[in-house]
Amino acid sequence: MKVLMVLTSHDTLGNTGKKTGFWLEEFAAPYYTFLDAGADITVASPAGGQPPLDPKSDLPDFQTELTHRFKADAAAQAVLANTVKLDGLRQDDFDTVFYPGGHGPLWDLAESQASINLIESFERAGKPIGFVCHAPGVLKNVKAANGDPIVKGRTVTGFTNGEEAAVELTDVVPFLIEDTFIAQGADYRKGPDWAPFVLEDGKLVTGQNPASSEGVAKALIAQLR
Repeated sequence: MKVLMVLTSHDTLGNTGKKTGFWLEEFAAPYYTFLDAGADITVASPAGGQPPLDPKSDLPDFQTELTHRFKADAAAQAVLANTVKLDGLRQDDFDTVFYPGGHGPLWDLAESQASINLIESFERAGKPIGFVCHAPGVLKNVKAANGDPIVKGRTVTGFTNGEEAAVELTDVVPFLIEDTFIAQGADYRKGPDWAPFVLEDGKLVTGQNPASSEGVAKALIAQLR
């Protein structure tokens, strides 16, 4: 089982002067879920090398058993510090792709032609694709084979307007996932804020928030098996 994980390279939280990036738990939990299932994991990002960690995700309140495991795992830290460049990767070399969230992807991966092309190629090949929290936002410019938005008519979730309001970034992010998906004709659904909520629509798997990250990874593994 060959798994590609794609992380953001974007570290600036709009014009706030604050930093962003990927959310630690949304990388660590799926990484170990895949690893413990025997997967061969490749981690990529637009710029390659060390992706930026959202400093907020490193606060004590947001640590879990698996983030602690990551912090004690030199091999995993080395993998993260040496992500391969997204440009040039091919879906032929992988069985599935998973995008962790954090706010960063809304700026770079949502607009990255390399990411858009990659997701479209996975989708056309009938391979499972997974996105959690803010990462479903990277689907904004991805098209289905007929030219429609890939989420049109599909059952999907992603970070909610309520959750964005709770972290006081509604007016900072470049777009709101819930509003964008609804405007694109998706059947957008959500569970309670901050509770695990994972949806599968065929090979497309989406999770609402950080608590959903392990569930998305498990759903991808189940599809591959």
